Amino acid sequence: MHTLTTCLCFKDQAEEAVQFYASVFTELKITGLTRCGANEFGGPAGSVRTVSFELFGQTWLAVNGGPHFAFNDGVSLIVNCDTQDEIDRLWAALVADGGAPVQCGWLKDKFGLPWQIVPRILGYMMNDPDADRTNRAMQALLPMTKLDIAALKQAYWHA
Repeated sequence: MHTLTTCLCFKDQAEEAVQFYASVFTELKITGLTRCGANEFGGPAGSVRTVSFELFGQTWLAVNGGPHFAFNDGVSLIVNCDTQDEIDRLWAALVADGGAPVQCGWLKDKFGLPWQIVPRILGYMMNDPDADRTNRAMQALLPMTKLDIAALKQAYWHA
């Protein structure tokens, strides 16, 4: 059976990033760590090369890849939340210490990794066959930075 692992390449912050994500997501479990040998790609001897971890049932690998690696908006990590408190907590944690809000539930953390922090109910709203309700929800969402479940529900249910 095949498996899929997401690899996140950092300049030299893999361990710091995984420790940060572990502080944000209590579900994160570090499963392995490798260190560089002498004259080895990834950094000086003894420095962290990779950190393996599990988050939300998925396998991840954080790698110190060097200065030519940078994240961009072509890929983002989506976290579906059930409550506004959950959205607020994750949003605040991920934009702290140098992260930045973007728009429509998107943000970049202090490592430049793009995230989307969205209410789970948004998927239901966007897949509704009633185009008017879907459009109202989308029009409410577009000017938002951090998503507001109550405002999305208000727009969705009320013409």
